[in-house]
Amino acid sequence: MKRIKEYKKLFKVEGAINLKELKTTYRGLVKEWHPDKFQDEDKKEEAGEMSTKIIDAYHFLVSIAPETKEANLEAYKTTITEFQVADYQHKSMRLEVTFTDGNTYEYFGVNRILFGKFINAKSINNFGKRNIFNSFLYRKSMKASVTA
Repeated sequence: MKRIKEYKKLFKVEGAINLKELKTTYRGLVKEWHPDKFQDEDKKEEAGEMSTKIIDAYHFLVSIAPETKEANLEAYKTTITEFQVADYQHKSMRLEVTFTDGNTYEYFGVNRILFGKFINAKSINNFGKRNIFNSFLYRKSMKASVTA
């Protein structure tokens, strides 16, 4: 949740995310912080770091925007109803769940107690459907699995 607040603050987003406004703000920030605008090496390095942060924030905010979630809702419902949980990781207040169809979703705000109930449930799939998958802010993870 801290990450969401930080990114929303960077883009000056209050309330729900509007993709059109987000894109406009993104373009302005990228122009403002483009490393080629700076001559001083320290400023250029700072601008490079800021550019990376802006790009990461933009992609993250797009992934949790209501419009994006609405567009991908059918695929999400298919994943959580027809496929099993293959793997999961919990760190801080973020639960990352990989399903047997290969899709990975991140759920934000899942505390340690709820995570404990999730992993100790008779059926983590049913517990997830009832208590996590439809209750928490989520996004499809952008991490690609690498096969060797």
